[in-house]
Amino acid sequence: MTEYRKILYLMGTKISLYVKGKDAEDLAKKAENMLIHYNEVFSANSDHSQLAMLKKAAAIAPQKVDDELYELIKTGKKHSLCEDSYLNIAIGPLIKLWRIGFKEAHVPDKEAIQNVLELLKPENIQLDDDKKTIYFLKKGMEIDLGAIAKGYFADKVMEFFKEQGAISAMVDMGGNVLVLGESPSEGGDWKVGIQNPFLPRGNPAVLVKIRNQSVVTSGIYERVLEKEGSKYHHIFDGKTGYPIENNLASLTIIADSSLDCDIYTTKLFGFNAASIIHRVNRMKDMGAIVITVDGKLACTDNLKGRIAASASDFV
Repeated sequence: MTEYRKILYLMGTKISLYVKGKDAEDLAKKAENMLIHYNEVFSANSDHSQLAMLKKAAAIAPQKVDDELYELIKTGKKHSLCEDSYLNIAIGPLIKLWRIGFKEAHVPDKEAIQNVLELLKPENIQLDDDKKTIYFLKKGMEIDLGAIAKGYFADKVMEFFKEQGAISAMVDMGGNVLVLGESPSEGGDWKVGIQNPFLPRGNPAVLVKIRNQSVVTSGIYERVLEKEGSKYHHIFDGKTGYPIENNLASLTIIADSSLDCDIYTTKLFGFNAASIIHRVNRMKDMGAIVITVDGKLACTDNLKGRIAASASDFV
């Protein structure tokens, strides 16, 4: 058995891979090639990716896509159509309108926002399971998979590591953390930091113990536009066209699948902190940590005893 660590800069983020198993370096290299391929197919910022091709042509005629892109769009559409879901993969035109996180970010006028709301309906994404084609029922629609793609990629890489017999592994997609087996540094559980939303990146509010699970956090601190005394974050409500307003600074989901974590950090983000804890407490095999804008922290019942302010606080 060998161990290998690899750091990549891809998809606009820092990706860390760790794997322990037979020919670990070779496994990491193959995982890197998988991620390069996903970047070419799924990139929202490339004019040549299959996702970009849909924006140009899917309102003219159905467009065939790779099986994996089709699978993720189908999953995203299903969760976008759920009642009370704040996930919406058809939200692309609204993201492009605000451009939060880019130098040309601005607050659009109300008329511009109203004009794009009609384009944000996921039911207008037509899927053909047999042909693996995507068709837009309205011109100007655009799919945005930014909320769920990293979790999907992390799951695929970890699935590959498991198939190749890895006994311990970690995929960190710039905050989407997924682990397998025992932690190499301490043995036993992995301790993953949950970002403090009020401090610079790298300052955890708490640590959470996990094994064979994923941790994903969404927060209003990641990308912000300040204009005329108001702050606008990058997590939008597709019904209003404006950033979601509630008492959440961040929401962390812990689950077996990184894609599930991605889905539910967005799907639930529009609810208030107490409602999220109540909802997740009723879900099987899922945990949640919420931090409110006034600095309060709460977690689901199944995480009590698994979170602490520092590693030395764990019993």
